[in-house]
Amino acid sequence: MKKFLFSISLILVLFLGGCQSSSGAQAQHTSQSETSDTTEPSNETKASQRLQPAVKKSATPTLFIHGYQGTTNSFKSMINDMQEENVAQREMLITVHTDGSIDTQGELSGEKTNPLIQVIFEDNVNDEWNQTEWIKSTLSFLKEDYQIDKVNLVGHSMGGVSAYRYMGSYGQEDTLPEVENFIAIGAPFNDFVDSSNYQSIEDLLKEGPEEPSGRYQDFTELTPQIPNDVSVLLIAGQLNNEEYSDGTVPLTSALSIYPLLKNNDFKVDYSIIQGDRSSHSMLHENKKVNELIEQRLWK
Repeated sequence: MKKFLFSISLILVLFLGGCQSSSGAQAQHTSQSETSDTTEPSNETKASQRLQPAVKKSATPTLFIHGYQGTTNSFKSMINDMQEENVAQREMLITVHTDGSIDTQGELSGEKTNPLIQVIFEDNVNDEWNQTEWIKSTLSFLKEDYQIDKVNLVGHSMGGVSAYRYMGSYGQEDTLPEVENFIAIGAPFNDFVDSSNYQSIEDLLKEGPEEPSGRYQDFTELTPQIPNDVSVLLIAGQLNNEEYSDGTVPLTSALSIYPLLKNNDFKVDYSIIQGDRSSHSMLHENKKVNELIEQRLWK
């Protein structure tokens, strides 16, 4: 009888031991499977992540100012791209009437979204002096209604010229928002004077244009009136290696204020866009231009 009970006990011990061994093996297999599902990023992925700087978000609005005959379509695709990339957020469209009154669509949220504001002049073929006053009206509105203290200005063509004249005329006024960054895209700062036949780009960047226009002469007087903590980026288009122009604005005009800014201790850079979509009307449809603006303002 004792032998029989001992045999039964031995069988039970062996059976239970086998179950525990099987359970342990199963648990070990599960643990290995879970670990293998958590894959380490490849070296290529890590490098890509390092090359993509983080977007810096703030509540500072960036205003987009169109050129001669510009419309809501002028910066539409650029703004859409920036929003789709979650770099910035379209928040407001401002229409400025000839008397300086303002109509708006949308609202500034006050959140750190890198808010974008498109500025439209009701009279889109008026001169730069009136546009300067309309830019002032826009910034006064933002200061009074939204308590905006800082802005970025992006201007295409004549919009860049008018924004620059605004900064030289009103940049010192503490009742208006401070301009942190100014970006000009294909802006004819020396009117449409092309000095490339008798002056190299290197010489222009050091000495300024050999044939200064009346507009440029104005800017030589206005530039010292602009607070030199404004960061400036000049973007110019060049159709090909033989043509120093975007088809409308000469390179020597779009870059002409570079030495003025350098001589007045501004942080200023320039970029020449070549190839596809480098023509004057396509510069604000150019992905490289988008990247330059994003890098300057938010990265």
